[in-house]
Amino acid sequence: MVEWWKIIILGAVEGFTEFLPISSTGHLLIVAKWLHFQQDAGGTFEIFIQLGAMLAVIGYYARDLLAQARAVAQDGKIRRFWLNILIAFLPAAIMGLLLHSWIKRVLFASPAVIAWAFIIGGLVLLAVEWLPKRLITTKDTVQITQRQAIFTGLAQVLALVPGVSRSGATIVGAMLSGVDRAAATRFSFYLAIPTLLAATGYDLLKSLDQLTSNDIGGLALGMIVAMITAWISIGWLLRYVANHTFIPFGIYRIVAGVLILLFLR
Repeated sequence: MVEWWKIIILGAVEGFTEFLPISSTGHLLIVAKWLHFQQDAGGTFEIFIQLGAMLAVIGYYARDLLAQARAVAQDGKIRRFWLNILIAFLPAAIMGLLLHSWIKRVLFASPAVIAWAFIIGGLVLLAVEWLPKRLITTKDTVQITQRQAIFTGLAQVLALVPGVSRSGATIVGAMLSGVDRAAATRFSFYLAIPTLLAATGYDLLKSLDQLTSNDIGGLALGMIVAMITAWISIGWLLRYVANHTFIPFGIYRIVAGVLILLFLR
């Protein structure tokens, strides 16, 4: 019997955590283990429902995306912006393609990997906020340079490790390259569109032979719940970063990582 209530919980976990710098995949894997969730089709569920988060970003920025699509032929800034999205997308896409099987077989199977990624990521967030402030050179997302896009893309490669956090890695990477917190967060949201689409599409194609009719229904439900909750999360985080630091997220990650090491062996 498909455990629908567990799917709803996991969909909500994905949606609320995807765009926060705390790792949605890490939370999904840990919560799925805690719930004894059995409908994961070899980890495909945890990856595929991220498509719901991608749809939430598209919906949230639909007006901007449509305006950019209409103006792209005449506006060089918009063309450079999406070129930078592509540049930032490629490193993780290439490494993910090359290491896909090993990542799922080795890294996704170890709560210890997730725990240490939580802890190290938390320490990085605290360091970024507590160390002397960097020179801010970019406050507008469309003004991000190719160098900053490359740096952000290389940081996103680290998020192939479950527990690192795609949004956390890309936001920190952009901030370290001179982008202010709010612009780095928006750039991370846009970068999520091709990244999550590629990750979910590729994983689904690789796992088609493992899926059953029950899995399809569960994937759809999880995706819808993730889409709704991710929409809420996006709006909240954009308001939060306008006036707050990432220190609470860093502390949370460290505490969560320690608890995982203690209780989920």
